[in-house]
Amino acid sequence: MPDDVSPVPNRNGASAHHHAPRYTSSHIPLAQAPGPAGQPGHQHTAIQHPAVPTPPPAFGGPPAFGGPTASPFPPAPAVPGPARLRVVVADDNPVVRAGLGVLLSGRADIQVVAEAADGREAYERTLQHRPDVVLLDVRMPGVDGISALPHLVGLAPVLMLTYSRESEIVHEALRLGAGGYLVHGEFTADQLVRAVRDTKDGRANFTATAADALLAHMRLGSAPPRGPLPEGLGSALTAAPLPVHPAPRPRETSESLSQLQPSVGQSSLSGGSAPTPNRQQYKLSSREVEVMDLIASGMSNQQIAATCFISEKTVKNHINRIFTKLHSTTRSEAIAHWLGTATRNPGRQP
Repeated sequence: MPDDVSPVPNRNGASAHHHAPRYTSSHIPLAQAPGPAGQPGHQHTAIQHPAVPTPPPAFGGPPAFGGPTASPFPPAPAVPGPARLRVVVADDNPVVRAGLGVLLSGRADIQVVAEAADGREAYERTLQHRPDVVLLDVRMPGVDGISALPHLVGLAPVLMLTYSRESEIVHEALRLGAGGYLVHGEFTADQLVRAVRDTKDGRANFTATAADALLAHMRLGSAPPRGPLPEGLGSALTAAPLPVHPAPRPRETSESLSQLQPSVGQSSLSGGSAPTPNRQQYKLSSREVEVMDLIASGMSNQQIAATCFISEKTVKNHINRIFTKLHSTTRSEAIAHWLGTATRNPGRQP
């Protein structure tokens, strides 16, 4: 009997043959499971799952069918990263320069833009690149760091980074405008990086040797006597001065002594001589005289505070009293009175 015919009894008890309907399927049936030896295996029935509708595309994405379409909103432009802090390294030792370059440039926010082997080259590189901070060694052949320092501080903040630990050198560097003093072997890599960042922001950093020199100064209550520095440091430019270039405006909003120099020079060229200032008439205290001299040298309040071992608030208090005694309202006016170059106002007391 064919496999698809089965006898079904009818009402009369007779069996009738019904042909089972044949269904065709487009799917591939599962493999037959093996049966007992000598018998055909049975066939597994394949299960057909109903079709699942394709979900609609996400907002802004390509449709389910067809080619991609452009998003109605263009992508936002990339946000530029913060500007990197630019540094010039001045040291006569190429190994030190290379090590500092690797250390600092390895930080995401710092970049060494130039290196220099002496003070003259440091000045040229600083003038060319206008960095945010200059790292300056003291003892270098040719133009040493102390000789170049007063020229560099008009272009960028300077952090002394040196093996020189003599107290008189520390004081002279700060007097000339250095924003900090680090001695090799007394700081870690992280401390150096922090000091570079602080110098750019106007905060001073000192290692133990420099701090001890400043502490001794504070305990004495007066500045140490100024004499020749060891090995003739600070005098390298007397025979071969650096070239004169126009310096940028000072970082402070107030004017500085450098802006008064053209008028003084013009007076000397015309045959006149600058009057000798009578500073006794202003009746400044010894501390106020010291602060006023530092103001006239072009120092900022932060540099004056570091040099005199007083807080910036105390410096401001001294400056307010100085301005009152000198009948001045700005730094440039006070400097002009102090140097005797101010135009006298007949209706005003000196």
